[in-house]
Amino acid sequence: MKEFSEYKGVYVFVQQVEGVIAPVSFELIGKAKELAKSLNTSVYAVLCGYNVAQLADELGEYGADTVVLIDDPALAEYTTEPYAQAIYGAIEYFKPEVFLYGATTIGRDLAPRVSARVHTGLTADCTKLEIDAETGRLLMTRPAFGGNLMATIVCPDFRPQMATVRPGVMQKAEREEGRRARVLPFNIKIEKNDCFIEILDVIKKMNEAADISSADILVSGGRGMGSKENFQMLYDLAEVLGGRVAASRAAVDAGWADKELQVGQTGKTVRPKVYIAVGISGAIQHLAGMEESDLIIAVNRDETAPIWSVADYGVVGDLNKVIPMLTEKIRAMKENA
Repeated sequence: MKEFSEYKGVYVFVQQVEGVIAPVSFELIGKAKELAKSLNTSVYAVLCGYNVAQLADELGEYGADTVVLIDDPALAEYTTEPYAQAIYGAIEYFKPEVFLYGATTIGRDLAPRVSARVHTGLTADCTKLEIDAETGRLLMTRPAFGGNLMATIVCPDFRPQMATVRPGVMQKAEREEGRRARVLPFNIKIEKNDCFIEILDVIKKMNEAADISSADILVSGGRGMGSKENFQMLYDLAEVLGGRVAASRAAVDAGWADKELQVGQTGKTVRPKVYIAVGISGAIQHLAGMEESDLIIAVNRDETAPIWSVADYGVVGDLNKVIPMLTEKIRAMKENA
């Protein structure tokens, strides 16, 4: 066991692509502020890239006390080895007590590589983080056994305590215009080795599934949809509302929707302004992924379904009649507006 007194601060890996910070990074900074308050320490945002110093102001406005800036041409685009070297070097130098990543494609690629080099634990896909009042350790909670139970994991023997956190789970802090973070440039020599890859081209493709975590309106279908073909009703409704389509695990397991559209403990956690649950009974695993939506509307023929415990409004009826009717009403209203 190492001496832990030298490990200080709650650190967040800032994911940015082409100079745009991923929303999950602001969510993690918001949670980091809560954790840092319990630990009586500060929040550090680790910003990697090339010519990205201008992003530090935005990070400060969302709650970062210090921005560790690692600016290097090798970090212009995300590739595993240069970023792993950069974050490993920062951890070895600054010795953070807690280090958080978003459970995104990048975060899930980077975090395990870094944890192996640092020789510390990593809890993946967390949905809850808090500090134990007695020990001061980070309690990292995540779904286990297919979402049928929640496991709380601690890392007592190594530092930093590391976790990836699902996008949409934590709430970002209110933006404070004009708040500034201290910018701390950190220079590290990135060694080219056999693990380097060369990016030949970047092909951008619109991925509807990737948008559900940040969508303001979600129309979500469950087992009650009955078939993959019936999901077209949801796409029609989502189109007139300017929203996105999502699905429950039952619908995904049935092959009616892609895995990336799944909401719930074993899918994505979402917090849209409007969540329309169509043919979804409301199992606890699904509710955990959407119950913090601002407004929940349910359409279900079963008036005793658990979904009614969280729904603000709803229709007890046949979704095959209700959804097309609702779509046409909204379309007519927009045309006449």
